[in-house]
Amino acid sequence: MSRLQEKKKKRGRWWKIPLLFVSILIAAGGIYLFTVYNGAKATVDKKMNEEVASIDHELTEKKVQDKEPLNILLLGVDERSNDSGRSDALMVLSLDPDNNRSQIVSIPRDTRTEMVGESSHNGEQDKINHAYAFGGTDMAIQTVENFLDIDLDYYVRMNMEGLAEMVDAVGGITVQNSLDWQGSNGYHYKKGELNLNGEETLGYVRMRYEDPQGDAGRNERQRDVIQGVIEKGASFGSVNKIGDMLDVLGGNVTTNMEFTVMKDLMLNYGSARKNMTTYQMTGSGTRIDGIYYLLVSDDEVNKVRSQIQEYQS
Repeated sequence: MSRLQEKKKKRGRWWKIPLLFVSILIAAGGIYLFTVYNGAKATVDKKMNEEVASIDHELTEKKVQDKEPLNILLLGVDERSNDSGRSDALMVLSLDPDNNRSQIVSIPRDTRTEMVGESSHNGEQDKINHAYAFGGTDMAIQTVENFLDIDLDYYVRMNMEGLAEMVDAVGGITVQNSLDWQGSNGYHYKKGELNLNGEETLGYVRMRYEDPQGDAGRNERQRDVIQGVIEKGASFGSVNKIGDMLDVLGGNVTTNMEFTVMKDLMLNYGSARKNMTTYQMTGSGTRIDGIYYLLVSDDEVNKVRSQIQEYQS
C-alpha cells in the first residue's frame, strides 16, 4: 500500500524524550563521559524502568535485536496533587528501520472509545484519555491497541509537571509562539519568540480554549517545548546541569525500555527520524449526556490503522 499523500511532513519530537540521555552523553564528552553514562544507566534501569503486563518484554526485546519495526505509545500525563491524572497527550510512534522512516499519529484526548483493561470501567464508552485514570498505563495501552487494532511494543510516560522541572533544570527554553493570549498564571504569551521558565512553560502547553486549533494546536506546542528542552539540554553549556536533568527525568519519566534498548534504538533505528511524518486524527465534536466527546469515524480509524500497519510490512 502506498503512503498517503495527506500526511504532513515535519520533525517529530515527543519520541526523542527517552533518547535525551544519548544527547546528554554526546554533549558531555571527555572526562564526563564515563560518569554520565553510568549515571544515565542507573537512572533508566533503577528509577525509570517499569514493566507492564500488557506488553511481552521478551518479545519486544527480540524485535529490537532483529531490527524489526516497532510501535511505541507516548503518554504525556498531567498528574497533579490529589489527582490520579489523565493522559494529556496520546501518540503512537512507528519506527521502520529497513526503510529509514518513522511516523507519529496523535490521538485526540477527547476521542470516544471503549475502555479495555483491569478496571470496573472495562467495556464502557468514554474519553480515551480517561483510560489512564481508570487503570493506569496498562489500561491506556490496551485501550489504544483495541481502538486502532494494533500491537504496542513500548511505552514512554512523562508527567507534565516534570516537564516544567526540566525546563528550569536546563535554564529555560526559547519557543516561537504563533498566538497572543493572557495565561491564567498572569503571564502574557506574546506572539513571536518567547523565553520561558518552567511555570510559564506549563501554561504554554496546557492552553487549549484560546487556540482555534484546540488539541491540535496544543499538541504542536508540546512538541515545540520538547524540542526546546532537547536542544538546550544537549548543548555543551548544559554539561554542569547534567545531574539536575537526570534527577528530573528519573522522577518524572517511566518506560518499559531498559538502557540497553535505548542504546539499540539510537544505533539501529536513529536513521528513521530522517524521514519523519506526523498525522493528527480527526473527528466531529458532540455532546452526550452533557459531556463533550470527539467521535472518530470508522473510515478515519481504518485509515490510521492502515498507515501504522504499512510501517510493519
